[in-house]
Amino acid sequence: MASNDLIINADRLVRRIKELAEYGATPEGGVNRIAFSEEDVEARRYVMSLMGHGGLNVRVDPVGNIFGRREGSLADTGTILFGSHIDTVPNGGAYDGVLGVLAALEVAQTLTEGGYRSRHPLEVVVWRDEENGLTGSRGYVGEISAADLDQTGPDGIRLAEQISRVGGETTRINEVAAEKDSITAYLELHVEQGSVLHTEGIDVGVVEGFVGISHYDVTLSGIPNHAGTTPMNRRSNALLSAAELVLAVDRIVKETPGDQVGTVGAFNISPGVPNVIPGEVTLTVELRDLDTDKLAPIWERIHSELEEISRRHGTTFTTELRQSVEGSLTDPNVRGVISEAAARLGLATRAMPSGAGHDAQKLTQICPTGMIFVPSVDGISHSPKEYTDPKDVASGCRVLMDSILAIDQW
Repeated sequence: MASNDLIINADRLVRRIKELAEYGATPEGGVNRIAFSEEDVEARRYVMSLMGHGGLNVRVDPVGNIFGRREGSLADTGTILFGSHIDTVPNGGAYDGVLGVLAALEVAQTLTEGGYRSRHPLEVVVWRDEENGLTGSRGYVGEISAADLDQTGPDGIRLAEQISRVGGETTRINEVAAEKDSITAYLELHVEQGSVLHTEGIDVGVVEGFVGISHYDVTLSGIPNHAGTTPMNRRSNALLSAAELVLAVDRIVKETPGDQVGTVGAFNISPGVPNVIPGEVTLTVELRDLDTDKLAPIWERIHSELEEISRRHGTTFTTELRQSVEGSLTDPNVRGVISEAAARLGLATRAMPSGAGHDAQKLTQICPTGMIFVPSVDGISHSPKEYTDPKDVASGCRVLMDSILAIDQW
């Protein structure tokens, strides 16, 4: 059967996105569906019911991931896996993760309704707790430890108890990890969560990979003293050093050729009162780039400038590398499949990195992985104002389906 004989039901897909947004709907028009909350539990039931009605065999693995499986015609062949997540940040949007899940369901249902028998087994996946550290996909690649299960969230409840609440079995956590040869490919459709596609009028982003992250904690120390009696030329003001550092980070990152980004995202002043010269400032410097090797030289330039800033203001400082995450690349063959599918549909594409973390980032460790972006209006995400136009929703779903049909011939 040719792919042009299979037509997705775009109206059904858009309607389901709106229906799922009712689980945890906020007065501001957003969605508050934190992983393991009652709203999340109810939304999972809704999605599993859609899987069942669409003819998929539903299961929940020991870490709490949901799978809807459709068997293929070939024996002993790898599964084509596709999906995303449905948990949200507090008062988030209706599209982040959700589009990937419901578009995957739409593809599976379209294939069933069209009588298409895939060669490979197909599985739609809903990853568990993406927003709080990729819990489900980390478990799927074998990265959840006993120590992780013992960690407590903001509500004081252990992760193991939360997973059990949604049907997982943490005593069998060692059975979660998939074998590398069991998955032919993984694909994930997602809203961009940035402004590039929308601003440039491009239909589809073909994700090249996921950025590496270096996160530094910086403490600048001066001398807290009376703000009214200490002359300006006798001050050791930690805040002045910190302010210059913030500007230096922005300048150095911009001056460096490439698409890297740098952010000072947390900033705390002590003692933080009007009549005392700031004696200490703590802040974070986070650097991201697809090529992780670029981050260390950028940090070296920032560190060198920080030394000069501190000398000039009579302050001292300490730095600590708090987090270092290696970047990962998507599979070039899968990228090619996505690009060709979009071209057949007459859609404009752009190769681009993902500046945010996604479950697909973990799947790159065990199988050929691809990720499809569609525009986010005005680049807004993690917000009640998050929105993707229905035509882009439909286009992304069509690219996903055509990509799966192509990979099914591997």
